[in-house]
Amino acid sequence: MKRIVERLAGLVRNRSGVAAVELALGAPLVLTLGLWGAELGNLAITHMRVSQLAMQLADNGSRIGDESMLENLKIYESDINDLLVGANIQAGKLDLFEHGRVVISSLEVVPGTEDTQYIHWQRCKGKRNFQSSYGGEGTGTDGSLSGMGPAGEEVTATEGDAVIFVEIEYAYQPLVSQRFVPDAVIRTTATFNVRADRDLTQAYQRNAAAPNPIARCNVYDGYD
Repeated sequence: MKRIVERLAGLVRNRSGVAAVELALGAPLVLTLGLWGAELGNLAITHMRVSQLAMQLADNGSRIGDESMLENLKIYESDINDLLVGANIQAGKLDLFEHGRVVISSLEVVPGTEDTQYIHWQRCKGKRNFQSSYGGEGTGTDGSLSGMGPAGEEVTATEGDAVIFVEIEYAYQPLVSQRFVPDAVIRTTATFNVRADRDLTQAYQRNAAAPNPIARCNVYDGYD
């Protein structure tokens, strides 16, 4: 009996214990902040990846064309399709064409003018409902287009040359929950001057009898 009383007295004097209540109150807040930080970090990485994709597309688009010592480089529909396939592979798990859309435009000077800007050809791929912010193919032939890009910072083509302008819109896919970044949409652009003398007449078909598909901007599809 004496031993039992001593143990009970020891319990009364004991000041050690587990902060169960404090942990239960603080854990949700700490967990929420951690998940929110992870989501924001993933959003930043996705922004960077989409921006790099746009730059890669514009850069590659400025280089494509059959080399020839006898004539200017020709661009083919198959070349443009290869660009889009490459972007899809580079995007990896982003599933770019399922959740976004790519618009590639060739900004040029209207033939017979000195500096009237227009979009000669335009190709698109992706299921997202997005069109170029600067107009479709043929925009500017009436002199209404000052260039492509943010107001006051437009890029322009020079006579006999072309600028490849790429726009991407992508609906961010959350890592944890949509609640941390509701309705996040990533939009980015990139542009490069064509690197060599290019035949600006049109985008050609390698085999007219068996033409390659054209990535028209009135079609919303991906690579299923």
